[in-house]
Amino acid sequence: MKDEIKKKLKEFWKAFDGAAKEKATEIVEYELYELQNIFAIVVIGSFVGMPAPPMQISLDLLPFMDEELIIMMDKISTANSPMADLASIMDLY
Repeated sequence: MKDEIKKKLKEFWKAFDGAAKEKATEIVEYELYELQNIFAIVVIGSFVGMPAPPMQISLDLLPFMDEELIIMMDKISTANSPMADLASIMDLY
């Protein structure tokens, strides 16, 4: 009887641990996505009126920023609803 309970508890804990690790990975991926967006805004902020590094540095980095620019364009679609973007990562419905 004790062995069955112990086995069930181990199975439950493994399932719980797996779900927690998956959620933590999703949150880290979301943070990376946001940091890439912030990097793009900082580097080419002069195009939207924000303080930015000298134009030569921005232009030198531009060929390497394809992923960041795609992310920045994706963020434009959710700019009107940042709470919805946050709720989607936290599974709030």
